[in-house]
Amino acid sequence: MDVPPRWRDPTLVVVAVGLGLAFGWVDSRASWDDTGITAVGLIGATALVAALSGRRPILWAILVGVWTPLLELPASGDPGALLALVFALVGALIGFGLARLSPRSAAHPPGARR
Repeated sequence: MDVPPRWRDPTLVVVAVGLGLAFGWVDSRASWDDTGITAVGLIGATALVAALSGRRPILWAILVGVWTPLLELPASGDPGALLALVFALVGALIGFGLARLSPRSAAHPPGARR
């Protein structure tokens, strides 16, 4: 992602919220009954934004994962929807770890001026 550093996080916030809303909306549909795809999608989405950011994994987990329970709980009352936050956190930690392992992050640590 070749976005100027000052625009990187605001752009990723929009992407994370958009992905989270999309997953939450799909998961809250009565016709959707594939929790595995939702879980893998949440892991992948949060891993992507956390890897691109390279910091704040908990923020990305919340921004992506909170929409599934917010949209699902009122409709079904099933507390299992809260597991979306766990899957989002796992994905964010994976992405954060990948960002820390990449050669790019070693050359440009977070907070360093480019």
